[in-house]
Amino acid sequence: MSGWRGLLLIRQDLRVAEHKDDLVALLRELDDPEWLEWPRGYDRGGIGALFNVLVERLEDDFAAPCVSERDTQDSSEYGRVTVLADATVCGTRIVVCVSKFGSLALVCADTPGAFLGTGEAQAEGELDAGDLDKVMGTLASLGYAIVPEELLECDYTGPSQLPWHVQRPTWWHRFFGSF
Repeated sequence: MSGWRGLLLIRQDLRVAEHKDDLVALLRELDDPEWLEWPRGYDRGGIGALFNVLVERLEDDFAAPCVSERDTQDSSEYGRVTVLADATVCGTRIVVCVSKFGSLALVCADTPGAFLGTGEAQAEGELDAGDLDKVMGTLASLGYAIVPEELLECDYTGPSQLPWHVQRPTWWHRFFGSF
């Protein structure tokens, strides 16, 4: 995944259109139909250790405890870190979702799906640019590939057979959904 290092710190706003094709290529590269819940060679311990560092760094960055859920069962999402609303400038919590695939991460205001991306949350006054920069910087420094919610909500066009209960498969379902 070293060729993707230049894409790690991608702001979730209009500039993401410049890198959409590269990010879709990354998602396709990680999409192996034989390995739906986690990738071939999945290192649960390594993902967990990196996730622990992420939680610690966000707690330091926001000078407040964060809530975390880890090792999500029957899902391609490893876990979530939530920066509580009291620790943010706008009073809206920030949620970071981490996939079991390729250190993919998603940043959203309030909860996934509450806004169509961080750009919309900022435009509505629910997400401070400085708070977003802290989260994005931390993720990038730890080597996470940050994928915008707008892209993850696009129709899934890969080769994997996603669960029957998914009505309209998206990239979110592939890399963060339940099985």
